[in-house]
Amino acid sequence: MHEEEDGSEANSCTASRILASKSVDVAEVEGAREQASKLCGYLNKLSGKGPLRGYKPRWFVYDPRKCYLYYFKTPQDALPLGHIEIGDACFSYDVEGEEGQFEIRTAGKEFLVKAPSRQVMHYWLQQLQQKRWEYSNTRGSGQRDSWSSPTLAYPPTGLVGKENDAFVFDKLSDSMEKVRSDFAMETETDGGGMVGIQSARGPSAASFSLRNFGTELRNSMSYLRQGRGAEGRRSVFYTSNSSAEEWELVDAPPKDIPEQKHHPDTHRHSFGSAFTFDFVRTSARPKKPLLRDMMGSGRFGRNAETRSAESSPVECNGSKSLEMQLRLQSQQEELSRTQQEQAKLREELASQKELVRLLQQTLRTSQSDRPTVHRPAPAPDTSEASDQNQAPVVNQEEIAQLEILLKDRDGQIQSLCGHMERLALEKESLQQELKGLKIKVGEINDQLGMLMETIQAKDEVIIKLSQQSSEQGGNPNDASSLSPNKDQQELDILKDSLQGYKSQNKFLNKEILELTVLRRNAENREKALEAKYTALEAKLCQVESKYLVLLQEVKTPVCSSSEQSPAREVISRLLEDALQAEGPDQQEHLIFKPNTVSEYDVYGFKTVPEEEEEEEKLVAKVRALELKSLSMTNQEVSVGVKWENYLASTMNRDLVRSPELKALIRCGVPHEHRSQVWRWCVSFHVKKFRDHLAPDYYETLLNVAREKPNPASKQIELDLLRTLPNNKHYASPSAGGIQKLRNVLMAFSWRNPDIGYCQGLNRLAAIALLYLDQEDAFWSLIAIVEVFMPRDYYTKTLLGSQVDQRVFKDLMSEKLPRLHAHFEQYKVDFSLITFNWFLVVFVDSVVSDILFKIWDAFLYEGPKIIFRFALALFKYKEEEFLKLQDSTALFKYLRYFTRTILDSRKLMSIAFVDMNPFPMRQIQNRRSFHLEKVRLELTELEAIRQTFLRERESNQDGRSFVSDDEEDN
Repeated sequence: MHEEEDGSEANSCTASRILASKSVDVAEVEGAREQASKLCGYLNKLSGKGPLRGYKPRWFVYDPRKCYLYYFKTPQDALPLGHIEIGDACFSYDVEGEEGQFEIRTAGKEFLVKAPSRQVMHYWLQQLQQKRWEYSNTRGSGQRDSWSSPTLAYPPTGLVGKENDAFVFDKLSDSMEKVRSDFAMETETDGGGMVGIQSARGPSAASFSLRNFGTELRNSMSYLRQGRGAEGRRSVFYTSNSSAEEWELVDAPPKDIPEQKHHPDTHRHSFGSAFTFDFVRTSARPKKPLLRDMMGSGRFGRNAETRSAESSPVECNGSKSLEMQLRLQSQQEELSRTQQEQAKLREELASQKELVRLLQQTLRTSQSDRPTVHRPAPAPDTSEASDQNQAPVVNQEEIAQLEILLKDRDGQIQSLCGHMERLALEKESLQQELKGLKIKVGEINDQLGMLMETIQAKDEVIIKLSQQSSEQGGNPNDASSLSPNKDQQELDILKDSLQGYKSQNKFLNKEILELTVLRRNAENREKALEAKYTALEAKLCQVESKYLVLLQEVKTPVCSSSEQSPAREVISRLLEDALQAEGPDQQEHLIFKPNTVSEYDVYGFKTVPEEEEEEEKLVAKVRALELKSLSMTNQEVSVGVKWENYLASTMNRDLVRSPELKALIRCGVPHEHRSQVWRWCVSFHVKKFRDHLAPDYYETLLNVAREKPNPASKQIELDLLRTLPNNKHYASPSAGGIQKLRNVLMAFSWRNPDIGYCQGLNRLAAIALLYLDQEDAFWSLIAIVEVFMPRDYYTKTLLGSQVDQRVFKDLMSEKLPRLHAHFEQYKVDFSLITFNWFLVVFVDSVVSDILFKIWDAFLYEGPKIIFRFALALFKYKEEEFLKLQDSTALFKYLRYFTRTILDSRKLMSIAFVDMNPFPMRQIQNRRSFHLEKVRLELTELEAIRQTFLRERESNQDGRSFVSDDEEDN
């Protein structure tokens, strides 16, 4: 069953365009180039129902995160009309079908798609096969986050993404790749310019779908724009049978034109006031090519010579068709007579209306000109009296005649009104009869078209046979001259057919091969999961049995005084199993001996430190298990799904600051999308700087750093290995992040000579490099130092950092008055701990999962996030602090309490809900207030220092040291 509608599975979701930034690393440049060559373009998709069913142009975009092929109405739309799951799809096409048409079959659905040409179709099929192959090789490799979505569980850039990328694709079989390349079809690398971002300027059709009306309306509201490419955009609606006419959707007339002449056969239709369009009947529909035309002209692009248009009239068995023609002719004559009669009746009705109008006008004039009768005055003589006696008699006779005439006219008016009613009824009946006749004519036209095609085919066969017989009976020299041309044409047709079938054979062989491998991989994954499930069940049984033995021993100890009691043995075995390191043989069989906690987390930080004591290792492993269990909750899954849907809705455009995006970022950005979101946040904040600088600004700074010595380079080299020693990307001089960190810090020292380098900048850049390329990490450092933080935050005096500590103390007394009073009571200065929080944005102060969620909100909202989370950390453990009644215990707990906070959801709820309201204006006002105080204090300290130096110089003679030998002498 083919898919009937475009918007059957419209997601409110997937990926925005990511511009590749320049980098010194070759692998990053290649990744950026690959990102720029996105698989997208216009294809015609079969959709709709009934008479509206047909091919409509759609903008298709491939999303590698989920292996989905999204389709939009235009490249500017925000929401997709639907998607096709490529990961489990199969592809096919018919050699004898329409040019460029191919089929995509998924679970329960079939999509018919048509490319502009056969070459573009081959390119799309090759690319979709390759994308499906790459996606299938990432399954089962442990790099997919199956808890939230089928999205790849590693970001596209940064230190976290590079090694995972290499881990996945190193496993591809070379022999399998060779076989696939042998079966690959020869296509152009760019699809002939019809595929890619540049094809977005191509034509699109302004088709309308009631099913997708809501999606199209949201797309229009989300991206306000004027119509593009309105010229030549017409959707053709064909009739149900192959008639000689078609219906065409005509654009609505502009509102500023008051009058327009419409086609006489135009029928107006509208949906409300915004979607008005006309259907116009046209008679220029191209005929469907017949089988003989395909055989005569070739099916694969090679056109043979056209046949001769001359043909002799030949008798054929067409009595039935002639009868149909006569019947159709009689129906048409009857229809024309009916139309003529209707026209006559309309003329008669118009004349009668005009007659009635004239009679009414005559009646009004006669009433106004009626003479008034006056009583005659007494006359002096008899002659004058007789004349005056005759005048009233004449007037009375005229009045009587006029009254009779008026009565006759009234009767005529009534009869005309009745006649008009009868004519109106007759008109309605004639109109209904006319509609029925039109329907009959349409059916007869369809039948006649079919019969005419049959007759034409028979005529051509007869003509061909007669020509062959005349050629055989005619001059043999003419036959011999025509034979080579005919043979050459047939040979060309056969060569085209052979080439087409060869291409189809290669494609189908490759498709069968890949589908076989995909099925085998799916079976292997299923077997591996079954084995892993069995191993986990066995391990669970072992742990449960030891747990029951331990409970039994605790309840009724057998020999508690003995050192070799069963409880001690069970506890020691459990500890050994929990702390046992993975050996080389266990690494090879991870499925049969699963390990729930790996040596490093997804960010590269060591989960269980080696140099710690056994108790510390056990605590670290318990913490890692709790973090992993928290990451698998339903709330985390829901956040992942929301991000998938949001990014799918921004696939055709960049991210935009909005309340929806702010709420999502406050929930935390998923690991696989963090690179994209961080890159956008940094670009947004430093746009005012980058717009006035050259594109190769970062590389220019690196070249300067290589050529000239920098006073900060020595301190940078000393701090490189001390940056994040517990992270594998910075643990050794040969680690992948050391050289990148060196480049970023050296470039920044030349960018900002006022600061140069400050201890703390190395940790900020190291965290950014985990998800960003070198250049983006460099700009993130600029965003933090020059945009977010106040001036003198990272200078030698650390003036801005000292001011923020005083502001934070004020906020503590306001938001957490009990805890602040408790610290004041025992004279505990918590700024000794919080100073480093503000300087490096919590790096090495909280667990990695919480750290990166804090950075998500920090890069989006700015420095007030540090105040929010610093207060939230104290609020989280407020009751534990209040229980401690000793300054030493308080300070000891201050040093490590942040490592005991694992629930990021609870912490973010405190930071963004319990700490409200939290206006940035309040922080700025308090900064201004404390800045003056700190400056005065620093000025006093500088004055004391200068006084001390002067006194020391003046008393230099009294400070001379005399040795024991000199005293003896």
